[in-house]
Amino acid sequence: MKIVAMIPARYAATRFPAKLMQMLGSKTVIRHTYDNTMATGLFNEVVVVTDSDIIFNEITSHGGKAIMSKKNHESGSDRIAEAAANLEVDIIVNVQGDEPFVQKEPLEKLLATFNDPTVQVASLMQVLKDQTLIDDPNYVKVAVDRKMNALFFSRSVIPYPRDKSISIPYYEHIGVYAFRKEALLNFTAWPITPLEAAEKIECLRYLEYGVSLKMVLTQYMGIEIDTPEDLIKAAKFL
Repeated sequence: MKIVAMIPARYAATRFPAKLMQMLGSKTVIRHTYDNTMATGLFNEVVVVTDSDIIFNEITSHGGKAIMSKKNHESGSDRIAEAAANLEVDIIVNVQGDEPFVQKEPLEKLLATFNDPTVQVASLMQVLKDQTLIDDPNYVKVAVDRKMNALFFSRSVIPYPRDKSISIPYYEHIGVYAFRKEALLNFTAWPITPLEAAEKIECLRYLEYGVSLKMVLTQYMGIEIDTPEDLIKAAKFL
């Protein structure tokens, strides 16, 4: 199978504009993401897909590959689908540009799910234990069934602990996806769904159209850069 990693990279992020161009140690956030994705050795190709000349130049001037997206897009999946439409590729991995601490093992486990021909879309999650983070709407939570298929994603606390005597794990959804090409192109052909629009969580569109997401439990992936505070935490982590 031909496997390509695509990194959607929007410059004007709502919560933290220009976050991908912030310095994290000696490199920008987007270059950490690109370089660490390349370093996994799992992909035939790694490409940044961006609406920004600044990000395009940041990647290409350091020897990386980038594609300018032609349109404004509602989600990262929509952005990479435009670039993927004309590529000969079997599996596309969407690595979010604000995940500078990408590691090989989680991505390897994610790709292994596609040994099952019924899996169309897969994504990562990690255990969330800090109650402050569980309550934080910037941290997307996911509930899964016994076969590790996603039941729902939410910025709210799910499940709600009405019975506090029951020990239920909380999972944070890590915004790294893998798709069969057809599943990704189908996603972009569907109108935005009500739950997706309300929560601002793009993968809810799959669930609303009846497509399962296989979730892969992984260890700590590092810090996702959503806010200026996250950048401070990431610098300490680095």
